[in-house]
Amino acid sequence: MNQLSRHRSRGGRISFRVLSLILVLLVIGIAIWAYSMLSSKNSSSNKSISSKPGSTLNSSATDKQLAAAESGILPWQLSAPLSRMAVFPGQNSNQLVIAGGLTGAGRSASGIYTLDTSNGNLAMTGTLPTPVHDSASAMLGSSYGMFGGGNTSSVGSVNVFSLNGASLSSGSLPQARSDGVAVNVNNKVYIIGGYNGATGDAQVLYTTDGKSFTKSANLPIAVRYAAVASSGSLIYVFGGEATSGPNAGNPINAVQVINTANNTASVSAIKLPVPLEGASAFVINGEIFLAGGQSSVPESITPGVGTTQVPGVTVASQSDTYNTIWAVDTVSNKVLNAGTLQLPIAYAGMAVLGSRAWLIGGEYNGTVVSSVQMVTPNSAFGIAGQPGAGSPYYGAKLMIADRGNNRVIVMNSSMQITWQYPAANTNTKAAGGFYFPDDAFFANHGTAIISNQENNNTIVEIGYPSGKVLWTYGHPLQAGSANGYLNAPDDAYVLKNNEVVVADDVNCRVLFIDQATKQIVSQIGTTGVCTHNPNVSLGAVNGDTPLYDGNVLLSEIRGSWVSEYTPQGKMVWTVQLPISYPSDPQQLGAGPGLNPDKYLIADYSNPGAILEFTREGKVLYRYQVTSGTGMLKYPSLVELLPSGVFMANDDHRDRMVAIDPSTNALVWQYGVTDQPGNTTGMVHKPDGFDILLPNGTTPTHGATN
Repeated sequence: MNQLSRHRSRGGRISFRVLSLILVLLVIGIAIWAYSMLSSKNSSSNKSISSKPGSTLNSSATDKQLAAAESGILPWQLSAPLSRMAVFPGQNSNQLVIAGGLTGAGRSASGIYTLDTSNGNLAMTGTLPTPVHDSASAMLGSSYGMFGGGNTSSVGSVNVFSLNGASLSSGSLPQARSDGVAVNVNNKVYIIGGYNGATGDAQVLYTTDGKSFTKSANLPIAVRYAAVASSGSLIYVFGGEATSGPNAGNPINAVQVINTANNTASVSAIKLPVPLEGASAFVINGEIFLAGGQSSVPESITPGVGTTQVPGVTVASQSDTYNTIWAVDTVSNKVLNAGTLQLPIAYAGMAVLGSRAWLIGGEYNGTVVSSVQMVTPNSAFGIAGQPGAGSPYYGAKLMIADRGNNRVIVMNSSMQITWQYPAANTNTKAAGGFYFPDDAFFANHGTAIISNQENNNTIVEIGYPSGKVLWTYGHPLQAGSANGYLNAPDDAYVLKNNEVVVADDVNCRVLFIDQATKQIVSQIGTTGVCTHNPNVSLGAVNGDTPLYDGNVLLSEIRGSWVSEYTPQGKMVWTVQLPISYPSDPQQLGAGPGLNPDKYLIADYSNPGAILEFTREGKVLYRYQVTSGTGMLKYPSLVELLPSGVFMANDDHRDRMVAIDPSTNALVWQYGVTDQPGNTTGMVHKPDGFDILLPNGTTPTHGATN
């Protein structure tokens, strides 16, 4: 019954003044409603979508777009394998706190450490009273709380400690509980799920001090090893292993919801794509992600396609451990594919620092690992639920000059090969055909591909996607310096005036060739004079990147010189870099309002390096990992993608990789590390690459045609 009806039912009369006021308010209310409906209609017909990395994309409450996830494996790792530990944010934006866990030998750990995520430095700060793993852990105010856990059996002890490991208080749960999870909501820590050593524990408890515990609700399905994340007053419990009922002992795909506002729990309409336990859930920028985990349904994993190879861990083609990252849409009750972890992982320790989640250690198919991975929402890596979500070249095509296989391949952002030249693997060397493609670049607005065949001493331009040979220069398997001959050509580009520029390496010159007449129209360097002598001669030259001002950026192998020259052979500047073997420099700062004095180069050595530098020789950034997954071996080309990461062909590790310079994490890979091949997911000494956008532009060399 409404208020007006109640008032009348008590027999009171409404005055004319009051009635007039009510009518006025009613008219105003109708006007506001009409305006809001018009505004809503206008806003829905003029939707704008933010494209800032890390943002959650929303066009409306019922048409929600979630950012895909960028995921990377760090070049450093823990000093020893560890899983099932507690991980907390530390005192600064780069610090994590790690406590307890399960070692590779299957023993519980007691150490408390701080981990510097900028360099991997690990420092011991304290010791837990009792070694423990599988604790439910969460921040309790400014302190770190660990609730229960396992040792040789489930325990009910509570440890609350400070950053330096000092115990601030100790208490006990109402009963022993391991394998649970915890989350802080409105300054209350909720302990959810778990196992007491004999049966599952469905009680959801909360505490504000770690000493006294209050029951909030009972889970409809008692589980252990679930993942948990909160949004507002709601707590989402993802999967887990059922401890009773028909699915007892197996992971489930149910998502349960705890409403902390009224202390109730229910089974959500959201369903996981597969039954899952040991996953990691986290919230960044209001977006819920679920990563990894273990399932009773093996995941199909193609080695080399989106996975790296970690020392001591071989990624199988079928795995009970998942590398999928999902975004959870709680509006439409959908779980959307958002990307992939670089290593499938379950039972990892996890904490969020700013806009990144850090997955520490964990287990791959039962093997405890020491790797560290990060995940961050990044709309430049795509939209969750759409093909290619999680790709650093989302929405574009990637071409790879697969030198060892004498082919060029083109892939979509889902890493599916959509085109290959030659169409079949043949012995092209014997016929003097397509052999030793050292580099390849898109040309003519994406309708052609030009490739220099270094050891074949030729350049060939191919129609894309027709595969028709459009233009050639040089004589197959015949080196020379006369007109029409080349000697180890490198980096052939088609310029905007349709001339072809190429570094004629062994002849120590850069040529500008008229495509129509095949005549040399200009030259930098003196043929056969292989000395760095500005304005006169060049050393062995292996890079000739076209610049926006019409000049070219050259790299000379001997002496590690990088120079800018005009097409007429006049030097603009030159610098000697602190690297062993400069390869294919690129300009990073070109464009309106940008500083042009910023460049990128690969050091073709072992271990290889990536450098950002200025023309004055100042090194702005250096990536050089000396061992492990992140080590490069003779990388010959690195470019900055529009998504903000560096892509490089890691020639002698038989893979393409992408590195995020903000963390040095390897965020993408194609190829099986150190294993050459030509089947799906494999390459052999990839020696060049290019990116083509849907509008026919090439963002990494926009100065060409």
